[in-house]
Amino acid sequence: MAEIVQFRSRAERAAEFDEFAEAGDIDLITAVDVAIRDLRDITARWGEEAARLQAEECCRMLERAFADAV
Repeated sequence: MAEIVQFRSRAERAAEFDEFAEAGDIDLITAVDVAIRDLRDITARWGEEAARLQAEECCRMLERAFADAV
């Protein structure tokens, strides 16, 4: 029988990211996880201003996590 994986809601992911961002500590694995989910949302809303803003925020998050990891 297949295993059903429950993904966290957007609100849960945002709350988790906010906790990491406030502490200045977002690890690279968490950043990639959040980015993958954000990119799915962005592609579903391609062309909207909110999607562009979300993409910019996602990019900044990945840049910070990468810089902290190196």
